[in-house]
Amino acid sequence: MKAKEVENLSDEELQKKLAELKSELFNLRFRHASGQLDNPMSINLVKKDIARVNTVIRAHQIKAQGGR
Repeated sequence: MKAKEVENLSDEELQKKLAELKSELFNLRFRHASGQLDNPMSINLVKKDIARVNTVIRAHQIKAQGGR
């Protein structure tokens, strides 16, 4: 997922995307613990996507407050 894609999402879509990514991260960790995960680097990619979404959510909050 690219940063530009995330920036174009609305607040509701960002919250949904964040929930999806957290669920995916849980599933990947579970599969990794059980030894069924083929690519362990996918965990890092999902973590970075979560961070991107959180960053955009925070930027929207700051913008709504007046830009401090």
